[in-house]
Amino acid sequence: MTILCYHSVDHDWGSPLSVTPHEFASHLEWLVAHREVVSLADALTHLDRQWRLPPPYVSITFDDGFASVYEHALPILRRHGVAATVFVVAETLAPHGRAVDWVDTPPAWPLRTLDVEAVLELHASGIAIGSHSFRHDILPTLDDSDCERDLRESRGVLEALLGEPVPFLAYPRGRHSEAVRRAAERAGYQHAFTLPEAREPQGPFAVPRVGVYPGNGVRSLWMKTRPWYLAARTSAAYPALRRLAGRPATSARVG
Repeated sequence: MTILCYHSVDHDWGSPLSVTPHEFASHLEWLVAHREVVSLADALTHLDRQWRLPPPYVSITFDDGFASVYEHALPILRRHGVAATVFVVAETLAPHGRAVDWVDTPPAWPLRTLDVEAVLELHASGIAIGSHSFRHDILPTLDDSDCERDLRESRGVLEALLGEPVPFLAYPRGRHSEAVRRAAERAGYQHAFTLPEAREPQGPFAVPRVGVYPGNGVRSLWMKTRPWYLAARTSAAYPALRRLAGRPATSARVG
């Protein structure tokens, strides 16, 4: 099937990055009834040669580490006994903090990210924590040494906080290159995750995921969790397929 990528779960933020708690709850109800939801670590043991999850497996991830994941998504995940992985921008956990300035469609209010206590409670609840880089820079725009330094620093911050290895990375906005993939490997990650919108390299440092967006219902989830959905991204029909599956109208990448 596939690895799904969410961002925010919020009542009020009208953005391609945010589904409502009601939408997320309905997604979980359908997925638990019709798919086998597994942790990201377990999902990696089932990936096929095209780096896709075979039926009936699905895994759930969140990018950016927004506070709404703790406030609204965690109770729903707990209710269904479902595992998930949250990819955190590590600088947001530093004493000096990090403002959310990477969002194309911000709300009228300042966006909040997870604090240290929320990350630790998520972790204690069985939610895995991964890296979404240190600063949420667009990694292919950095030189090799700066990219590796950013990724290594993010992993170091999270491992010091959690007291265990952090093997997984999600590239900010899904953007990567051969140099970025090499930097991720040198920085000590075991796997890194993307959000492909067209044909891209695949491998342990380019594991594809599928984004979930506001307005996505059961039909969208059914399509996005079919084995052929990711495979179709190399075809001319993929833009139309994405629209049918509920991809946002904007052409900008999110995450």
